[in-house]
Amino acid sequence: MFASYRRLFAAPGALAFTLSGLLARLSFSMTGVSAVLMVAARRDSYALAGAVSAAGVVAVAVGMPLLGRLVDRYGQARVSVPCVLAGVGPMAGLLLCARYGAPAWTLFVCYPLASVLPNLGGMARARWAHLYADDPEARHTANALEQALDEVCFMAGPVLGTALCTGLFPEAGLLVGSVLGGGGVLLFAAQRRTEPPVRPSSTVTEGQAGGVLRVGRLWLLVAVFAATGLLFGSMEVTTVAYADALGQRASAGWLLGLVAAGSGLSGFAFGVLRTRIGAAGRLLAGLGVLAGLTLLPLAVGQAGGGVALLGPALFVVGVAVAPTMVTGMTLVQEVLPAGQLNEGMGVAVAGILVGISAGAAGGGALAQHAAPGTGYLITAGAALLALAVTTAGYRGLVGPGARGTTGGGTAARATG
Repeated sequence: MFASYRRLFAAPGALAFTLSGLLARLSFSMTGVSAVLMVAARRDSYALAGAVSAAGVVAVAVGMPLLGRLVDRYGQARVSVPCVLAGVGPMAGLLLCARYGAPAWTLFVCYPLASVLPNLGGMARARWAHLYADDPEARHTANALEQALDEVCFMAGPVLGTALCTGLFPEAGLLVGSVLGGGGVLLFAAQRRTEPPVRPSSTVTEGQAGGVLRVGRLWLLVAVFAATGLLFGSMEVTTVAYADALGQRASAGWLLGLVAAGSGLSGFAFGVLRTRIGAAGRLLAGLGVLAGLTLLPLAVGQAGGGVALLGPALFVVGVAVAPTMVTGMTLVQEVLPAGQLNEGMGVAVAGILVGISAGAAGGGALAQHAAPGTGYLITAGAALLALAVTTAGYRGLVGPGARGTTGGGTAARATG
């Protein structure tokens, strides 16, 4: 396994952009919980904290595809550096407004403006795709690596943010996160030798002329990603509410950490797996497994099994997450023109964020008005929805226009 990953970093500059991107993504995973804890502590209102956090999510969902289009057109460094500099003022304003009791509406202005940054994960995947354009096995391994690193950040970021906000002062999580994030993005942008070249406008194809949303198969994948986001959002809120109902709210953190741990481990293993099944087939199989496994936490919740049984159930669900997400991003890259990967991946991530917001709202409503664990019905239903959408559109995903399929690791496949 390790030999496959060592081979990735043989390319000059690969380790540098991976580490700087990891630093930036760690800060992004701190932001949500840090913002909620800061606002709740300073304003004594979780309702306001949740609303401010949701405003930031909406801003990211809208801004990420637009920034992705700019990255495709002008290059990663020329877009990401100005974005970091432009976000310094709003973030400083947010911290000051929260600390000194400015009107609530100022939080809704500052936080969304401070939240909009380019998709670091998408830009890293685009670099891998550029570095290993003629090596589909290496691109597959790189894509799995990026997903596993995402999971590592989702495990460590909230823990670090919570520790800073509760152990130092309420603004500490966002303050440290913004420094790490800004520094990470600037270091990432400085790695110019691995940055994909900007395609001249003369090379724009018919599929690119109207933007990625004219690619019908991307809409199908965005629907799948929105359903998986619904799964993530409902599972997170339901898990927290379930632990709280049992008087074990502190256990919610490690329960959710088990999901990320299972996903991270399977992501690393998936990176060295070779199969003759094409990407569309792997997505269908992965969602089928995921749909089956989401019945486990639902069964535990309905049976009142407690956190001792819920932990292993969530870990097993996590094992199915990374392979499914890796394959989904592979398909995004297969159905898009090569010059619009950043915009397309931004649209895909926006779909996930919209789903997470809806899932969190639905899971919260059930947690408020139904028995503990009932929200896992949304989790299981979301997995079934993603499977149904993929099944309905399967022919389109394997049809003409995909830039590659996998055959024992030898056929061309666009991954990042």
